[in-house]
Amino acid sequence: IHPDDGLYSLESIRNAVEEAAGFTPGIECNADESRQRQLYQIFVCVDTTATTLIECPVLPRG
Repeated sequence: IHPDDGLYSLESIRNAVEEAAGFTPGIECNADESRQRQLYQIFVCVDTTATTLIECPVLPRG
């Protein structure tokens, strides 16, 4: 995925993050005025030392 004006599926975004980070992220979307879905935020978890990304025990719903 490269920054541009194109549209990407939720699955392609999730797969790109998973490939780069090695775990499945939580992803939240919102809708613009024309009800087009937009990426809002990506959730990742860190270990107790906040130095290593880890698999989230529970992903937020949304």
